[in-house]
Amino acid sequence: MKYVSVTGQSTSTFREALFSGTAPDGGLYVPETLPPFDASLLRENSESTLQSTATEILSPFVDEISRENLAAIISHALNFPIPLVNLQDNIYLLELFHGPTLAFKDVGARFMAQVMSHFLEHQQQDVTILVATSGDTGSAVAHGFYNVPHVEVFILYPSNRISPLQQQQMTTLGGNITAVEVEGTFDDCQRLVKASLNDGDLLHQRKITSANSINVGRLLPQISYHAWGLIQLRRLFNQNDDPMVVVPSGNFGNMTAAVYAKKMGVPIRNFIAATNANDVMLQYLRSGKFEPRPSIPTYSNAMDVGNPSNLSRLQALYRGDVQELKKDIDAVSISDEETLEEIRRTYDATGRILDPHTAVGVAAARKALEWTTNSPPIIVAATAHPAKFPDVVKKAIDIDVPLPVSLQAAQNSPTHFIAIRPRYSEWKNLLRRTRGNK
Repeated sequence: MKYVSVTGQSTSTFREALFSGTAPDGGLYVPETLPPFDASLLRENSESTLQSTATEILSPFVDEISRENLAAIISHALNFPIPLVNLQDNIYLLELFHGPTLAFKDVGARFMAQVMSHFLEHQQQDVTILVATSGDTGSAVAHGFYNVPHVEVFILYPSNRISPLQQQQMTTLGGNITAVEVEGTFDDCQRLVKASLNDGDLLHQRKITSANSINVGRLLPQISYHAWGLIQLRRLFNQNDDPMVVVPSGNFGNMTAAVYAKKMGVPIRNFIAATNANDVMLQYLRSGKFEPRPSIPTYSNAMDVGNPSNLSRLQALYRGDVQELKKDIDAVSISDEETLEEIRRTYDATGRILDPHTAVGVAAARKALEWTTNSPPIIVAATAHPAKFPDVVKKAIDIDVPLPVSLQAAQNSPTHFIAIRPRYSEWKNLLRRTRGNK
């Protein structure tokens, strides 16, 4: 399998794309082709599991690793369940938050860590990983790569724009994990990471890559759970109609993976990009022009992105034709007030507590049902555990969500982080001062 830049000017292998993060021309890597989905996985007598489904889907993408070794990597990385549950009526939740940091980012981060570890064991080479986070990516990558040999990780997060628990999860590890608090927005953090990946002087000093969803190693494993959700819809709920899939969207990596699944042949009807007040995708679909803007703080903070990187992958997939893209993807913007109302509504009707990001998705799903004929089943990607956002949940339903054990441990641990201004010179000096693995 070859990987090409979205600009079409660079070609790479999976290993090269994994360790470089972005292409030499600054574009994001995408697979040259999308292999067909094995429809036999959907048969009633199929004994497929999450792990076997992921192995089947990812093998063509990662052909530099034997199928046996890849299966072992996936079994180690995806050692937690991803169940599909019926929320209410024709709305289902694909619960992606049962990993160690209780967010969907665990899937990509743990897979990427294990794949990198596999390659580095043979290369005996060190690598520095840079991550910009608006919330859950940082903690997932930090825990996924914690104590992985030959790897040093820097997590950049915006000051006062992530939840206290999210910050605790990424600032309490130490070791080979350095947390960097940036006095700015997520977009500032992302800009610093992108500039580093294109700084020839810096790249000469150390091998650098990213573990954001701009890296194909984070992106590709997410295809698997969208297929797994459909398999469960058929197997557990006897739903044979093609579902609509709603993805709470910020940087659009999760949405890109879902669309890849459809293009590979997973029978998905269409998609709703559920956004908060940061609705650049909605405006793009309406006007045909992408106009990034500074992000706006919301209750669903992990989606506070004003310049989503993965939109370039979607544009490449649809060859820049926004009309073709609109045939598969619609967008809905949900306000903070609507987010709180959905948490209340769902709790009153079902007793289930939603985190604010999943609430954005469910609220968008309800709106979609109002304008959709034939009412298809709707799968909403449930992206995080509500205990990670206690203040928002408390504001909505006046309930304290019990902390899972993993969050209790993080909450009670001392923090370690470095604060910087959103200036590239300051960030570059920090990288130069911390040369080599810890």
